[in-house]
Amino acid sequence: MNPRWLLHASRWARNPPSARRVWLVLSVVAVCLALAGAEWLLGADVEMQRQNLRPFTTN
Repeated sequence: MNPRWLLHASRWARNPPSARRVWLVLSVVAVCLALAGAEWLLGADVEMQRQNLRPFTTN
């Protein structure tokens, strides 16, 4: 482990983040997990997003 991380952790122990910032980070993580779960459940693959479209031509 890098010693800089220990210094960072000690600074967080002395001055913890506010409750509002903690809720913000947790809500962003929850939204990301919900999106990933929805894609996993629905099976949205990269292959599914590719479509073989014919070019538009006029006769």
